[in-house]
Amino acid sequence: MLVNLLAFTFQLARLFLNISSGTQVMRLSKFFILFIFLTPHVKAFNKFEHFSDSTRNTVSEDSTGMDNSEVKDVSDILNDIFGKNKERKPRMENSGSMLILPNISYNPSNGFLYGLGGNFAFYLGPKETTRVSYVKLAANYTTKNQFIAYIKSSLFAEDEKFYFSGDWRYYIFSAETYGLGTNAPVDFDIDPSWGFQGVGLDEMGGYPMLYNYVILHEIANYNILPNFYLGLGYQLDYYWQIVDQNLRLDTIPTQITPHYSYAIFNEFNPERYTLSGVSLNAMYDSRDNQISAYKGIFARLNYRMNPTFFGSSKNSTELWAEFRSYVGLSKKTPRHLVAFWLFGNFVVSGTQPYFTLMGLGEDEQARSGRGYTLGRFRGQDYIYGEVEYRFPILPRRQTLGGVIFINATTASNRLLEVGLFDYIQPAVGFGFRLLTNKYTRLNLCLDLAFGFQSKGAYLSGSETF
Repeated sequence: MLVNLLAFTFQLARLFLNISSGTQVMRLSKFFILFIFLTPHVKAFNKFEHFSDSTRNTVSEDSTGMDNSEVKDVSDILNDIFGKNKERKPRMENSGSMLILPNISYNPSNGFLYGLGGNFAFYLGPKETTRVSYVKLAANYTTKNQFIAYIKSSLFAEDEKFYFSGDWRYYIFSAETYGLGTNAPVDFDIDPSWGFQGVGLDEMGGYPMLYNYVILHEIANYNILPNFYLGLGYQLDYYWQIVDQNLRLDTIPTQITPHYSYAIFNEFNPERYTLSGVSLNAMYDSRDNQISAYKGIFARLNYRMNPTFFGSSKNSTELWAEFRSYVGLSKKTPRHLVAFWLFGNFVVSGTQPYFTLMGLGEDEQARSGRGYTLGRFRGQDYIYGEVEYRFPILPRRQTLGGVIFINATTASNRLLEVGLFDYIQPAVGFGFRLLTNKYTRLNLCLDLAFGFQSKGAYLSGSETF
C-alpha cells in the first residue's frame, strides 16, 4: 500500500511540475476538492481493502495485534542497541522532552543561513488532567547580516483551567513578494525553484523586499465548559525600514511594485507601518495531544480590532476562523489516521498594511503552504485547506511513520476584483516521521512538497497541524 501511495504522489507532483496553463491548474483544483469530499470515506474503504492484496497485512483494527506498550521511540531503539547489558532507569511519562535541530541553508537573497531551532514538550500539571504543552524557538543568522528569531508557545496550565498561546518574532529579513490574489503575479511568469523551510533557494522572479519586523501576539484563554475556552489577547505587528528593491520612481518609464502601489493607494507609509490591537477569542479543543493528535477536534475564532489609538496606522478589524479534525482508522494503531485542516482570515472593515495581510505560511505556527515559498500568495481574504494521511511504516513499533498530503490556497485582491475561489493553487507531498519521544509524541519530521512551478523540503520537530 505504501509503495502505491508514494507512486500516486509522485504522479501528482509530475503533473504540477509540468503545468503550463490555468486550465490545468483548475483541473487539479477540482481534483483536490473531490479529494476532500472523498477522504472522510477512507475509513469505510479501509474495512474492505484487504481483499485487494491477500499477500500483505491489512490495516484494519486487528491487523497487527499491537499493544501500546510495544511502541518504541528513538531512545528505546538506542537502548536496545547500546544498553543491553546496562540496567535502564525508568522513564517518567511527565518529564517532557526536547528536540534540537540545526538549521543550515542557502538562497541568493539571504546568503548562507545557519542557526538552531528547538521543540520542547512538557506538562504543567498531572498528565491525567493536563495535556502536553510545547514551545518552539529558533535563532538564525545569515551571511548578509540578517537575523531571524522566534518563540511560539502553546501552554495548558494545571488541570487546563487556562490556555495560553504566544507568537513572538523578531526578523531582520529579506523576501520576495508577488502581489495580492492567488493569480499573482499577472505580468510575468515565476521560475520553478526549490525551497527549504519555506524560503526559496533560487531567485524566483518576484519583487525582492528588505524589511524588519516584530510580531508580539499573546492570548490568554479561560476554560468555561469542557474543552471550550474564551479569551482576550493583544496582537502587535510592526514593520520598519522597508526597502522595495525593484521600485524605480526616477526612471522613464517608472517601475512600480505591488507593495508600493498598495501602500500609496491605501495611504500607508510604504517604509513603515503598524497593526496593533486587542482580540476576542473562542476555542474548542478536544485533541488528545497538541503535538501529534490521534483524535479530536480543534476550532478557533479570533476577532481582532486594530484602532489607531492602540498605535495602528489605520483603523481595521479582521476575523480568523480555523477548524481541524482527526479521524482514526484503527483502534489498535492510533497513529493510522486522516487529518483535516481548514482556516480563513478576512479583513472585515477598514484597510490593513500590505505585509499584515494574511500570506502563505504566515499562520500562527508558520506551517501552512508546504510546496511554496513563504508569502507566495497573499490577500485581504484568504482560505487554506489541507488533508493529510498519516500511517506507521513499522506498525508494531511505530518508530517510523509516513504522511501523504494535499493542500490548496485561495486569496483575493479586492483592488482588482479578484475574489476567493477565482483561482486556487494546490500542492501535494509526502514525508517521514521518526518518533523521538513516545510520551509527548514528539517526532522528527521531513517532508517534500510539490506545487505549481514550486517545490520545497521541510524539516521540523512536530506535525504540521
